[in-house]
Amino acid sequence: MQGAVPPQAAAGPVPAPPAPAFEWATAPEHCRAAYLRGRFLAHGSLSLASGRTHLEFVVAADEARALCEHLSEMGLHASWRLRRGRGVVTWKSAETMGTFLRLVGGGAALLELEARQVSRTVRGDLNRVINAESANLQRAVAAAARQLEAIDSLEVDGRLAAQPYLVRVVAQGRRDIPEATFTELAERLELHRSAVQRALARIERLALHPNDG
Repeated sequence: MQGAVPPQAAAGPVPAPPAPAFEWATAPEHCRAAYLRGRFLAHGSLSLASGRTHLEFVVAADEARALCEHLSEMGLHASWRLRRGRGVVTWKSAETMGTFLRLVGGGAALLELEARQVSRTVRGDLNRVINAESANLQRAVAAAARQLEAIDSLEVDGRLAAQPYLVRVVAQGRRDIPEATFTELAERLELHRSAVQRALARIERLALHPNDG
């Protein structure tokens, strides 16, 4: 009959056969790396926000465990969980993420990750130094306050004048520059640091124990 549609045309185009599954077990290492790169580009995300690093693959629920096992075979151990019916394979170790990005050729992301790691390390080191310096300064201020109080106490009852010349010189030096460290006092008075430290320790001891000669 004229104008009739052939049965094949009426059914529409024939769907393409499904792509064969990737044979991980027999694939060479460079093919495995290419496969992982593809899975990441299709289903992965990398977050470097707010000082935290997070990389994940969101795949079918039945694929998550197999993907974890494949990554483990490459030395890239990951964890996985189900989230809203999907499998989520996750890394939170910046070192592991760096290895993965290096493996799959993610140069730009790798440079950004390493830059943030260096910045975080520098900030951590700087904070530790500042905290240590702050603690040292607080101890120095507290020690200087004790020493000045002890010097005043010995001067009031006349015992400061009876002390050896070195002790009196160090006491005056402490009064002149209350904020100075032992090293700074020693340099100013042209004495050894240990001599300055012993003199101030003697002053504090005498102030605490009036009967101690």
